[in-house]
Amino acid sequence: MLSEWFWWDRLWLPRPVTWVDLQDSEGRVYARVSHLYIILPVAVLLLGLRAFYERLIAVPLAEALGVKDKIRKRASHNPVLEKYYNTHSKHPTQADIKGVCKKLGWSERQVERWFRRRRNQDRPGLLKKFKEASWRFAFYLCSSFGGVMCLYGGWFLNVCFVCVCVCVQSLLDSQYWYYIIEMSFYGSLLFSVAADVKRKDFKEQLVHHWATLTLLSFSWCANYIRIGTLVMLVHDTSDVLLESAKMFNYAGWETTCNSIFVVFALVFMVTRLIIFPFWLIHCTWVYPLDQFEPFFGYYFFNVMLVVLLLLHVFWASVILRMVKKFIFGKVSIHCSSYKITNKAVCAF
Repeated sequence: MLSEWFWWDRLWLPRPVTWVDLQDSEGRVYARVSHLYIILPVAVLLLGLRAFYERLIAVPLAEALGVKDKIRKRASHNPVLEKYYNTHSKHPTQADIKGVCKKLGWSERQVERWFRRRRNQDRPGLLKKFKEASWRFAFYLCSSFGGVMCLYGGWFLNVCFVCVCVCVQSLLDSQYWYYIIEMSFYGSLLFSVAADVKRKDFKEQLVHHWATLTLLSFSWCANYIRIGTLVMLVHDTSDVLLESAKMFNYAGWETTCNSIFVVFALVFMVTRLIIFPFWLIHCTWVYPLDQFEPFFGYYFFNVMLVVLLLLHVFWASVILRMVKKFIFGKVSIHCSSYKITNKAVCAF
C-alpha cells in the first residue's frame, strides 16, 4: 500500500504521463530501477581499480613530487594509558593527567608526551592523504572529460531541449554509464570510508554520500536524466582543481597550491553561481511549464536544486574570505585546511 502511494503517477510525473508510458517500446529505452542493481558490483570494481592506481601510479607520483611521511616517535607500550586512550579520551583533562600520574608514578610531562605521540600515531601520513587526493583527482578528471564527450550534442548546447518532454526522454547509453559510474564512485566511497582519512567533517561526509546516492536515484527513477547529467558535469569541473591543489599542498608546493586554489575559486564562482542558477535552474524552473501543469516532482527537484544553490552561496562566501586574506597577505592558503566537500553539492 505504501509503495503504491509512493510511486503514484501524479506524484512524480505530469498529466497525462504514467509509468506505463515509460516502458521500453519501439526501440526507445527508459530509466528503470532495475538498472541501478549494477551499481554495487561496479563500486567493488572501482575499489579494486583504486588499489591498483594507488600502488602503480599514486605512490610513484608521490615520490616524484617529494611527498614523504614524517618520522614520528611511537608512544611506549603502556596498557593503562592505552586503555584510557581507547575508552575515555584522547585528550585527557589536567585532573585526569594528575590521576594517571599517581597511578603510574610518572610526571605530568611524561603523560602529556605519551598522549601526544599516541595521537600522532593515529593521524594519517602525508602519503596516505596524497594517494586519496590523487585517486579523486584522477576520477574527477576522467569523469569531466568523459561527461563532455558523452553528453555533447544538440541539447547539450541548447538547454531548451533539456526539458522538452522531460519525463518521456529516451535513455542514451552514454547517459546510462555516466550515471552508473558516478553513483558507483559514491558507493565505493561509502565502502572505503572506514579506511580513508578521517577528517573533522567525517559525519557530514557520510550524510553527503548517502544523500547524493538517494537524490541521484530519485532523479534516475523520475527520468530527470538530461538535467541530472548536466548538473553532475558542472560540479565535477571544479572538483578536479581542488583535488589537484590538495596534492601539491601535500607535496609542499605552496605557491602552486595557492595558485591552483585561486583558479579553483574562479571556476567555482562561474560554474556554481552563474551557470548553475542562470542556465540549469532557469531551464528546469521555466521551460517545463510550457508543456505541463506543475506537479509534486517538478517542485521537489527544483527545490532540491535551489537548496544546492544556497549551499553554493555559503561555500562561495567562505572561499572569497580565504582568497581575500591570501591576496592581502594575512594568511597562506593551505588547501588541506578547506573542508569544502564539493561533491556534497552534487545531489543529482
